[in-house]
Amino acid sequence: MKKQNIFLLTLTAILSSAMIFTSSCGGSGEGAKTDSTATAAVANPNGIGEYTHVELSATLNEEMIAKGKGIFELKCSACHKLTDAKLVGPGWLGVTKRRSAEWIMNMTTNTEVMLNQDPEAQKLLELCLVRMPNQGLSGEDARSMVEFMRKNDGQ
Repeated sequence: MKKQNIFLLTLTAILSSAMIFTSSCGGSGEGAKTDSTATAAVANPNGIGEYTHVELSATLNEEMIAKGKGIFELKCSACHKLTDAKLVGPGWLGVTKRRSAEWIMNMTTNTEVMLNQDPEAQKLLELCLVRMPNQGLSGEDARSMVEFMRKNDGQ
């Protein structure tokens, strides 16, 4: 009888862990979209958040690049590479050619909402299996990150 109880407790712990893992990684747990509209959603190229129009100049701003580099080294480099290689999160090479400045800024400042509602962010979550944490970036920080990414992409 004791072996059965230990087995049931172990099985319960494993199943509970699996449910927590699935819900925190964008599975069908609480907070994730489970109806058919989740797959039918059309991505807004700007993402979801306050940034709907970002002015980008033809020339790069070196001050913003330096600030963006510092933020990358402090808050981003543990999960992202400047190449196209995936680390924990996707590599950044070419990101400014695939995503708008608005989308990048919304993703870095409105992370939870983007991961829960934006179809493109959800695709990245499915690929990486780890939710990007909110790094608490300001709009100015996020704009500096875009400038650093533009430089990384050779613009």
